[in-house]
Amino acid sequence: MTPTPIASPPQADLPAANANDPFANVVDEATRLNPFAGDAALREAVQRQDADWAQAQLHTQGEGLGQPEIWALAELANRHTPELQRFDARGRAIDRVEFHPAWHALMAQYRAQGLIGLPFDGSRPGRWSAWAAGFMLHGQIEQGTLCPATMTTAAIPVLQHEPELWQSLQPKLMSPVYDPQDAPIAHKRSIWIGMGMTEKQGGSDVRANTTLATPLGAEGRGQPYALTGHKWFYSAPMCDAHLVVARTHEAGGWACFFVPRWRFDGTRNAVHIERLKDKVGNQSNASAEVRFDGAWGLLLGEPGRGIPTIIEMATHTRLNCVLGATAIMRQALVQALYFARRRQAFGKTLIEQPLMRSVLTDLALESEAATVLAMHLAQAYEHVGSDPLARSWQRVLTPAAKFWLCKRSVAFTGECMEVLGGNGYVDTGIVARLFREAPVNSIWEGSGNVMCLDVLRAVGRDPEAAFLLLQDLQDAAAGDAALLEVAGRVERHWRALADDPQAGEREARWVTTQLVLLAQAGLLRRHSPAAVADAFIATRLCTPHSGSVFGQWANDRVDAAAQQAVLTRALIEA
Repeated sequence: MTPTPIASPPQADLPAANANDPFANVVDEATRLNPFAGDAALREAVQRQDADWAQAQLHTQGEGLGQPEIWALAELANRHTPELQRFDARGRAIDRVEFHPAWHALMAQYRAQGLIGLPFDGSRPGRWSAWAAGFMLHGQIEQGTLCPATMTTAAIPVLQHEPELWQSLQPKLMSPVYDPQDAPIAHKRSIWIGMGMTEKQGGSDVRANTTLATPLGAEGRGQPYALTGHKWFYSAPMCDAHLVVARTHEAGGWACFFVPRWRFDGTRNAVHIERLKDKVGNQSNASAEVRFDGAWGLLLGEPGRGIPTIIEMATHTRLNCVLGATAIMRQALVQALYFARRRQAFGKTLIEQPLMRSVLTDLALESEAATVLAMHLAQAYEHVGSDPLARSWQRVLTPAAKFWLCKRSVAFTGECMEVLGGNGYVDTGIVARLFREAPVNSIWEGSGNVMCLDVLRAVGRDPEAAFLLLQDLQDAAAGDAALLEVAGRVERHWRALADDPQAGEREARWVTTQLVLLAQAGLLRRHSPAAVADAFIATRLCTPHSGSVFGQWANDRVDAAAQQAVLTRALIEA
């Protein structure tokens, strides 16, 4: 499906500069590039992962996104942040979040792609890969709009366990038509779902939550409850409903509830927005503190199983954090390469300067490694029901990849900002927005420590599955001594967990990093050109303390010919 057209005229091309023009060496940001057509690694992943049927649509989506007017919408949506309207003109409490028209245009653009329900729509091979690619294309342009999109997609498998509720919501969740009105679900053409777990006293410790749910009649699954309490972070409060964790009186304590913004009888639900968060990034999107004052909610799943129920949703949103971080890195690289190919300093373009080439090559390697890992992980989600190896990838590599790629995206965007110099540091610039955006993926759905501990829990609970994954990574090493050495380190650490869990926990960040680098190297060895795989392995797995600063390697690690091959492949400009 083609993107929703935006009624604003395209920018005219600038006239060619002459030698006396003070703007002759001024390079504008890259806002006319198709992010799909220019990304060889992404296109190859789509093709090999059974999603070749989506190539035409992804190219069309990329063509629509690669326009100056779309970039202008992204800038406007982040400059004109959401505003909370507590009351209407006559003093009635409405707790409505108002957005700039640019936000609605971008939300409509994403919804029109049919991506919201694609992973769960039928059984067509490659649907997860097609979805992941489309998600990352949008994420290169604007990330805030992907917050409600992420949660809506992730809520679908939870809601599918409730047949009656799912039957009423399915057409609106799957709809490609954007409906911005604040109205009861029954009156809307499409809906968005958010989530509410975090409370001020608990943070990542959901079991410290105090919000209480009291039955309004019969107790149990599918029954209505009244919720009283608060949420410190209520993601995207304008969503039509949220999945919320609250305590119950039943044995076991916690349950998951479907809490709509409007009750099914057409009245406003008692979810009161206290204020909107003033965040470092993700500024186009609203995040709120809310109070439940007897809010109406339906119990999902079994009483006492609320945390496992919401974790099913969180597992999918963690994958989106991996995809989002990958998209941020990719677009930051595009801007850096585009600039370096055109900007001159000391008689040469930046990309011709030897030290700058080392930095850019390193960034290109990092971006491609992130892309192949993110896409392979998305493909694993498609097969978790039938393939034990895919389940191992999902369970162990999702938190591991979220830890590492989200961390790397912060340093990565900072380095790309430095390539652009002062222009990159200007607050309204694209790379500056990416830099502000990057940390949220590390924090949301579990910080780095939580992710590393989750990897250890996965290994401890199902060591057979973990070692099945490790065997796959050893096979991907194809006899490479450096990769096999890393695999041995990971194996020894995992086997020692039973004897000394505390030591294993202290080293959790180290072994998680080793695991992700091993997975990336193996995937590059399997799927990318030899120049890319060899350079990644030489600079990440064969060099002490590698990866701390981009471009920090000895000359014999990646020669000039390999750097040229990597940089040429990294960005194809039509």
